[in-house]
Amino acid sequence: MQKRGEACRDKQGCWDTGEGVLKFKEEVEKRLKKEIKEEFGVEILKFYFLGYRSVKREFENKKTHWLTLDFKGLVDRNKVKNNELHKFSEIDWFSFDNLPQPLHSQLLKFFEKYKKQLKNF
Repeated sequence: MQKRGEACRDKQGCWDTGEGVLKFKEEVEKRLKKEIKEEFGVEILKFYFLGYRSVKREFENKKTHWLTLDFKGLVDRNKVKNNELHKFSEIDWFSFDNLPQPLHSQLLKFFEKYKKQLKNF
């Protein structure tokens, strides 16, 4: 997980998982690999599509609606590093029974939806 720093769009100081924006005409799997490399400095070895979520919230007094494509991935834990120091103040590993605080507002919903799938790979 990564702790969102001052350069993040919102939820600074909250713990989150990796994420990215899919650009026009870009393939999902290609973007996933690129984001993992950019954020954590490591190649993704294996990945699995979990599902999607429709995320509705308000940001800066504007209603937003995001469609998230959720994945779990396997990486070499020993090679992971904070590759975006300008965006993330920390990265670390946590178990479900020892999650850091505060969490990003959408993260608990993610864990609730996919908890069984996330425990096994």
